[in-house]
Amino acid sequence: METAVKQSFDIAAIRAQFPVLNQEVNGYPLTYLDNAATTQKPMRVIEALTEYYTSYNSNIHRGIHTLAEKATHAFEVTRKEIQKFINAPESEEVIFTKGTSESLNLVAATYGRQNLKAGDEVIVTGLEHHSNIVPWQMVCEEKGAKLKVVPVSEKGEINLDDFKNLLSDKTKIVSVAYASNALGTVNPVKEIINLAHQAGAVVILDAAQALSHLNVDVQSLDCDFMASSFHKMYGPTGVGFLYGKRHLLEEMPPYQGGGEMIKEVTFEKTTYNEIPFKFEAGTPNIADIVATKEAIDFISELGKENIHTYENKLLAYGTEKLSQIDKLRLIGTADHKVGVLSFVLEGMHPFDVGMMLDAKGIAVRTGHHCTMPLMDRFGLEGTVRASLAVYNTKEELDVLAESLFKISSRIK
Repeated sequence: METAVKQSFDIAAIRAQFPVLNQEVNGYPLTYLDNAATTQKPMRVIEALTEYYTSYNSNIHRGIHTLAEKATHAFEVTRKEIQKFINAPESEEVIFTKGTSESLNLVAATYGRQNLKAGDEVIVTGLEHHSNIVPWQMVCEEKGAKLKVVPVSEKGEINLDDFKNLLSDKTKIVSVAYASNALGTVNPVKEIINLAHQAGAVVILDAAQALSHLNVDVQSLDCDFMASSFHKMYGPTGVGFLYGKRHLLEEMPPYQGGGEMIKEVTFEKTTYNEIPFKFEAGTPNIADIVATKEAIDFISELGKENIHTYENKLLAYGTEKLSQIDKLRLIGTADHKVGVLSFVLEGMHPFDVGMMLDAKGIAVRTGHHCTMPLMDRFGLEGTVRASLAVYNTKEELDVLAESLFKISSRIK
């Protein structure tokens, strides 16, 4: 694997594909470490957007003219690329959405509303993003169901025994992050899915923080649904998808009405389209979906295993460097993580640390990271989060560590 990484990874060549990285911020070279919020975009994605708008901008599916047919083809090619990328059995099981949040809301509002009843239970973990908490709270309140939470350890992990203890014949839905956006913890999702299925529950994976870092195979995992966003994996903003097993999607009612989701409309009755179109009402984000193919190809050409190996080395290096800084405490030290370094500096608010780093051209995220219950678990208002991508370098982590050392040395 070491040889494969060396052969495949010319970091200078990779970085050269991202024009935004080649700039100064506040008089310093940009050090972009906010990738869990959104990754930067390679030039091939930007060029695909430009080509669509300058060469074949048209609405899709129902047009018979040349531009419409070309746009429709490019749109559906992306769907097939996603199918291959996650190893879904059929491209029709891939539903385009605005992103992970909409995908999770779609499942909660359709499958959840259709199948939950009073006394049923939904299980999430204490690591979840708000978008994997609030939709379930809403449908549970409406249906009289109960939301149960797997606790988080001091290392930022969940214990499978705790999960087992929450499972019962009342458990109908388990919705869990593949990887934590706030701490980087990779959950034991395959084991969670197996246990949930034994209890008769359906499992939804929030894979927003997983797909750019890990090799995700929905058939091997046997998850029932999976949600993700492409802006976190080198693609455009405002584009995501929901994967669902065919039989579940076919049984679910539509999420929104209008446009592509219909077969026939009369004032007396409407019949709905087949999947995936049943869930894709209105004109979609065509240009960004077309350009998403280039982001998928970028990851596939580098190789998922190569990316994972390289980023793990960066994470280990960054963890070692930050651990040496006086008054700095890492939050989330799970054994299995994606590239997230979340920390606090004793005596300093995370926002102040973030502002001081920004003055040196270092972009990090500060706050609760849309995980307020998780921050409460650690007794924190928030953390500083440095998150890694394939174009980051050890030298950038040196810059971060040096700046944090200087900041910590001023704390009395």
